[in-house]
Amino acid sequence: MKLLNFKIIKLTACLILGILIAHYFKLNFSIAIYLSLGLMAILFIYYLGLKQKTNRSIYFAMLAYCCMVSLGINAYDIQDEKLQAKHYLNLKLEGYSELKFKIKERLKPDIYNDKYIVSLISANKSEASGQLLINIKRDSISGALPIDAIIYTKSDLKDIQKPLNPYQFDYSKYLELRQVYSQIYLQHNHFLLLSDQPTTIYGYADLFRTSINKKLIDAGFKDDVLSIINALLLGQRQTIDKSIYNNYVNSGTIHILAVSGLHVGILLLILNFIFRPLLLLKHGYVLRPIIIITILWLFAIVAGLSPSVTRAVTMFSIISFAMHLKRPTNIYNTLAISAFFILLVKPTFLFEVGFQMSYLAILSIVSIQPILYKLWQPKYLIVDKFWQIFTVTLAAQAGVLPISLFYFHQFPGLFFISNLVVIPFLGLILGFGLFVIVMALVGFLPKSIVEIYSLIIESLNGFIAWVAQFEDFLFRDIPFYLIQVLIAYILIISAVQVYKLRTFKWLAICLISIIILQGTYVFNKFQNKDEAFIVFNKSRVSIIGFKQNNRLEVHHNLDTSKLKNDNILKNYKVGEFIDRVALSKLKYVYQFKNKRLLIIDSLGIYKNLSFQPDFILLRDSPKVNLERVIDSIKPQQIIADASNYKSYVKRWKITCRDKKIPFHYTNEKGAFILK
Repeated sequence: MKLLNFKIIKLTACLILGILIAHYFKLNFSIAIYLSLGLMAILFIYYLGLKQKTNRSIYFAMLAYCCMVSLGINAYDIQDEKLQAKHYLNLKLEGYSELKFKIKERLKPDIYNDKYIVSLISANKSEASGQLLINIKRDSISGALPIDAIIYTKSDLKDIQKPLNPYQFDYSKYLELRQVYSQIYLQHNHFLLLSDQPTTIYGYADLFRTSINKKLIDAGFKDDVLSIINALLLGQRQTIDKSIYNNYVNSGTIHILAVSGLHVGILLLILNFIFRPLLLLKHGYVLRPIIIITILWLFAIVAGLSPSVTRAVTMFSIISFAMHLKRPTNIYNTLAISAFFILLVKPTFLFEVGFQMSYLAILSIVSIQPILYKLWQPKYLIVDKFWQIFTVTLAAQAGVLPISLFYFHQFPGLFFISNLVVIPFLGLILGFGLFVIVMALVGFLPKSIVEIYSLIIESLNGFIAWVAQFEDFLFRDIPFYLIQVLIAYILIISAVQVYKLRTFKWLAICLISIIILQGTYVFNKFQNKDEAFIVFNKSRVSIIGFKQNNRLEVHHNLDTSKLKNDNILKNYKVGEFIDRVALSKLKYVYQFKNKRLLIIDSLGIYKNLSFQPDFILLRDSPKVNLERVIDSIKPQQIIADASNYKSYVKRWKITCRDKKIPFHYTNEKGAFILK
């Protein structure tokens, strides 16, 4: 079977190409529209005049594919809120503005703030549009704001901070994909709640989730158990404890906390069983799929319409519809159709990690799992079921491994053990959980059932924590770049084709891919022959690094146990292919090549120097007169890291400006790097 003979797959590939072009090249919107209309007009005229299909079909197909590429470009541009005249970026709001907005989405809070995505309604009493990130300072009295709540406040828009250290996760870019470009900081006494009533289906879904949680709390479910119920059944992971979440990540079972195809498939089986009696009715074969598809989409809305659940519900809706029409379904066609419609409505989903991993996992399962399963066919039913689960898990992991290494740089070596235990019982956990929720909503949930289900969830968490504790089997900090991802997928595809077709062409592609993949590692190692001096940005502490080839020497005043788990060094190690890290205490003087750096800390010592420093690093808020320091030492540049008080930094910045000397504050300009 030649996969690319399916027209819908080719059209979906062209749509994706158009979205990529629009995202990376930022074409003019008007030109893209006119080009699209022109291509469609030519296609229509050509179709009307098409008589000799055998001679002209290739030109018709090329025009159709070009139209689909232009459709992808326009779908992306139409979704771009910045093109709206009343978007807040186009209004050029300055200083404090009167803002009115509606809560759209609740995000995972950090230590200090509750976080929300909001839609702007008005700015300075004029209509406005666009999405903002709102940070509201947490307190012990005020609760979370409901979805669709309307807020009035006076505040200034702030930029979302760019990464301040090398290879740090770019949260601003992540939010840009969600069309969020600015943020504001508020306290609970700095805004007015104008309305807290739901007005959209998302608001009612949030109200429904809140009602479920209240019933479950009243029934006796505790925080950790409740957070897992919210993740497994309601698609909300914001309240999961960080240590529990990390255990699921490290054990390779984080996918069960994201409502996806596995959950929706189990729900579909349950619904098919519940509504089987409808088949006895005259129009039961029409009524049952309509009811099931409606319930699936309501579940998707309650679960927050994440990329994974949207993909799963769309795919199973297409399968249910095809089954009703008694049409044979092909999983590749089904996946392509679901991707086509999702990306047509939400083009930016293409860049979501969840969307990418979801489709790659399904594709690898349907392509690789049958091959693995045929390697051994057990005689006993129980062994056969476990072998099926093992091969499904192995196939899915093979499909997502390259992209997982690219995004997360780690690989859980015991994933097959944790999944072999968890997946067989997941149906029971989900089915029992739905029963618990229904019983809680009707107000009849016996304490014994609460205790039994709590024990099941606690046992699940305990087992996951037990697997996660074997850190020797968790391979961390693996450098993997985009080119390696592409080559790895070529290798996987060619290996599958070698098994199926056993042709020299695919064998050659497979072997060449292996050689190129090895070559990228050799090239990266060779390219790593350089040196660098880095003053990292870390709040309240000082971290200085010396990079020499693949070795990093770190000088710091942070607790060593905390430093080993700090993402600043982890990111730098991965990005620069660092093999060895040495730790040491901070010094007062550093030399890098022919440059000298003097550190002035809280003791404020800088007089009677026997050398001429080129740079001065101010750390730990020294009480010195910077003007006198500059006059006496005459450095080329002043550096201040994030261990200083902001009030001191503000004063130093003014002094450097008056003295016309460059000033580098790591909390604004990022890490200071010399190469």
